[in-house]
Amino acid sequence: MKYSTIAFVVMVFGLINISVSYADDTELVAKYHKECDGGKADSCYDLGVMYDSGKGVAVDYKIASDQYRKACDGGNFKGCYNLGVMYNTGDGVMVDYKKAIELYMQSCNGGLAVSCTNLGSIYDRGEIVPVDYKKAVKLYEKGCDGGSSHGCYNLGVMYDNGERIPSDTKKAVKFYIKACDNDFADACYNLATMNYNGERIPVDYKQAIKLYDQACDGGIADGCLNIGTMYIKGDRVPADYKKALSSFKKACEKGSPNGCKSYKLLYDEMK
Repeated sequence: MKYSTIAFVVMVFGLINISVSYADDTELVAKYHKECDGGKADSCYDLGVMYDSGKGVAVDYKIASDQYRKACDGGNFKGCYNLGVMYNTGDGVMVDYKKAIELYMQSCNGGLAVSCTNLGSIYDRGEIVPVDYKKAVKLYEKGCDGGSSHGCYNLGVMYDNGERIPSDTKKAVKFYIKACDNDFADACYNLATMNYNGERIPVDYKQAIKLYDQACDGGIADGCLNIGTMYIKGDRVPADYKKALSSFKKACEKGSPNGCKSYKLLYDEMK
């Protein structure tokens, strides 16, 4: 089965927000301004987030970009990343893809794993740069090693599919496990399917059920649907209509039309 790497549209165009807790937002803004002017890069970053998100102040992307730039210049790599996002989208600054890439690389080299993974996705898909799969793999690996489960997942997909790099089942499983262990539900689902179908690895129905369950809990409707189907058919597990009904309901709640249909049919049958 062929899977697709997941693009970082949300992350590339999103922002790393912080949780600000203070009695008075106006007082907090004044505090951050004073600390930023005094050379505290983290406060420049926090101030940028506030102007970017409208937390305690009116949204002002120009001020936000200025604060992120100060943060970045002071060594705050989240500031570099967010400024890169702004150059990518044109919020507060003129669109400049070259500058965006430079800032993403700067924050990646500074240890911000999500930025490495984002860059990997850009090179993987040829977004604003020519496609470079070797560079994508290296960046995904750096992101994965730094704790980005998204990077681990995309590596798993690339090694699983073998379309852009040579197929390597052992590495695919390794990276899927790493992503799944960090609650990346898509990776759990892919692993479950490999275990169920015996795709280049030994069949393991017990592990497949466990992984489909993890995928279901993580929001993958098809994971819930597959578990329900297994329970209603008694496929590799004892038939259990109550568990099947519960799984179909979860699938329906997560947006699966087949889950809703299966739930209704089984519910009516169990009346």
